[in-house]
Amino acid sequence: MTYPNASTALAEVLLDELARGGVRHIVIAPGSRSAAVAIAAERRPDLAVTVLIDERSAGFFALGIGKATGVPAAVLTTSGSAVAHLFPAVVEADTARVPLLLLTADRPPELHGTGANQTIAQAGLFGSSVRWFSQLGPAEHSATANSEWRTVVARAVEAAFDGPVHLNIAFREPVVPESDDGRDSDRPFEYESAGHPDGGPWVTTDLEIVPPVPLDDRWTAPERGVVLAGEAPFVPVDAIDRLAAALGWPLLIEPTAGGRPPQSITTVHHLVSDVDIATRLRPEVAVVIGRANLSRPVTNWLADVPRLIVDPRISSPPSESAVLAESWPLVDGVGPRDGGWRRMWLQMEDTARHALDSTLDAAGLTEPRIARDVAGAVPDDGILFAASSMPIRDLDLAMGASAVRILSNRGASGIDGVVSSAFGVACAHPGPVVALTGDLALLHDSNGFLVEPRPDVVFVVVNNDGGGIFSFLPQVRQTDVFERVFGTPHGRSFGQLAEFHGVQHETLVDIGEQIPKAIAAGGTWILEARTDRSSNPATHRALTAAVVAAVNRRLIASPEA
Repeated sequence: MTYPNASTALAEVLLDELARGGVRHIVIAPGSRSAAVAIAAERRPDLAVTVLIDERSAGFFALGIGKATGVPAAVLTTSGSAVAHLFPAVVEADTARVPLLLLTADRPPELHGTGANQTIAQAGLFGSSVRWFSQLGPAEHSATANSEWRTVVARAVEAAFDGPVHLNIAFREPVVPESDDGRDSDRPFEYESAGHPDGGPWVTTDLEIVPPVPLDDRWTAPERGVVLAGEAPFVPVDAIDRLAAALGWPLLIEPTAGGRPPQSITTVHHLVSDVDIATRLRPEVAVVIGRANLSRPVTNWLADVPRLIVDPRISSPPSESAVLAESWPLVDGVGPRDGGWRRMWLQMEDTARHALDSTLDAAGLTEPRIARDVAGAVPDDGILFAASSMPIRDLDLAMGASAVRILSNRGASGIDGVVSSAFGVACAHPGPVVALTGDLALLHDSNGFLVEPRPDVVFVVVNNDGGGIFSFLPQVRQTDVFERVFGTPHGRSFGQLAEFHGVQHETLVDIGEQIPKAIAAGGTWILEARTDRSSNPATHRALTAAVVAAVNRRLIASPEA
């Protein structure tokens, strides 16, 4: 096939090879230098295209797709500072191992170092945060261009399944499908441009990315062990549940592990906050799967466990004393074993759960109760996307057993990109999507509402007029500077924000009624709950105190429990 110029031809080659590798979605931030790819993408029926004017939001939208599907979405930007706006999403994708493919258009080599407009050093800009980087182009007339471009793109897509990959692509004008665009001209591209006739990628490496390695068969699991699961996109939650049951150990599971099975321990944060209970529950060994770091009491408790077996694919273990030399035993046939150790944990969970829920129900619309009730209002086929500061922590300490899948940007734990990530998840997930976020996180990414087309998402916004997490930190004692420097009250109305973006808004009164109603109505919603951040630490302490008191009463009545 003949194309009017080299840029148009090789943009088509690029997109065709992306599709052959499994990419189904491209997120476009408008720009001139990337025009050849944007035009070709919009005209391809096998690629879904989303447009966002803010490159940072575009990066997080693509990241949300990767989180939901395990397949990289591509995000396209023009040259210059536009590329740098992708860095926050790259950092999250790197630390959380989320598939992501960055396509950044660039000026050709002859314009670099000349002071040419919108020209910066884009090559290698993301450093070690990307799994792989390659410089493509400039797009030019060559008999070998088709093979060269397809080889690089096929390798990039394959590598992007394990985290962010950066392709920097130089284009010369014209970058529109015309031989003469009025500013520059080029001759038609008449070289071969087709892919393999079988429809497959140009090259494959058959690379298996860090397969799970079972423990040595000679290893004997002690009776007093625990399985702690955090965010582990490479391990199904039902496999983790089977492992814990086979070992006869309790499963301590954070919401981001993919759900909380019926017999998992959901109250461990409160249980181990008490020294005596923590001592009684201390295991001989802990197998840690994924990134588990939501609860400081739990990580402190783990620091004293004699033996930690931590997944080597996670760069940030839950304790500085963790041993990374061994892998977790994702094997069947270890048990089953049903001894008194696991039964004791489950009895404490029953007591703690009852005390926790009773206290939450009696306390009004607190932030932990909002988290618990929002999780309970999302259908089993839905996804709950939680902002990474207080919302995901409140889910961890208040949410019970649930089949609902929880996602959160906890790789780098930034509050940026929440709106766009939630929309990206909804773009890729066929069921309902609800987002639980704080006020600052939503304001931080309010440009995410400018997405086109805009998927259906119900945003539950906990509005405590500032940064609630800081009320739990030592900074709160610096009363002369705390409110201005850390509390950062904004005084903004989310009803006005909703009106500006054409989003439906309600004050949250009845979670169990309003969330299903909003899901059924479709569209984008902001359900706003007003809370008092200054009282939130006391609410958390009261929940833990209620759990500890109830468990201690049970231990006094039944010391053998």
